[in-house]
Amino acid sequence: MAPRGTYRTKAIVVDRRTRLKEQDLILVLLAEDGSEKSVVAKGALKPGGRLAARVDFFGETDFLLARGRSLDVVAEASSTNAHLAIRGDLARMSAASAICEVARLTCFADVRDPFLYPICSRALCACEEAGDQGHLDLVAAAYALKVLAHGGWRPELRFCTSCGDEDVAFFSVASGGMLCASCAKDVAGAREMGRSGRLWLAALLQSTFDELLSAPIDVGTSTELVSLVHVWCATHLDARLRAFEFMLSM
Repeated sequence: MAPRGTYRTKAIVVDRRTRLKEQDLILVLLAEDGSEKSVVAKGALKPGGRLAARVDFFGETDFLLARGRSLDVVAEASSTNAHLAIRGDLARMSAASAICEVARLTCFADVRDPFLYPICSRALCACEEAGDQGHLDLVAAAYALKVLAHGGWRPELRFCTSCGDEDVAFFSVASGGMLCASCAKDVAGAREMGRSGRLWLAALLQSTFDELLSAPIDVGTSTELVSLVHVWCATHLDARLRAFEFMLSM
């Protein structure tokens, strides 16, 4: 039982960049209930300190948190999955960072959503399992598109978003999905997309990570997909996704 004034939660560290004093750090957590928590990890930047490794970026940790006036404080932390296979591998770290960036922007304080923690955890595991850059791209793109679709930003892939025609040949992020040739002429930024592109977007939404990890994919196709998903997320979250940008620059 947790001492009075404290509580336990399992969480993924989705951001740990904000310094508070010289050795303290503000962490942003995706808690097990799907809510966001900003907490203080005192001494997290202390050289040789035990806490640093237990609150590392994209690690899954059991926390004992003490309630504070503005921010809760990490009283204890025990790592449950540090995702060690990601660390030290730039490609895996960049994909995991893009996943955590989207996770941070799609969870909210005091708003529970049981969908968010398990899918983020599974996506981070998939980053460890991916055999090449193409599959890392698929993992990051699938996670981001699935989470945004869950939040209400699901692309329409079957019908023209403007007139409802089934004969679609263009995709527009601003319009929310596919367009017919006639409607696409009036939409700036609409890009031509054939059946293969639509099938891949549908796969990102509907397939499991296991299925995507075993799917044949070339880097050219995966780069196009992750680039499109990046624009989709940046547009509908109204945010600059720096981790996604770095991933695409590699």
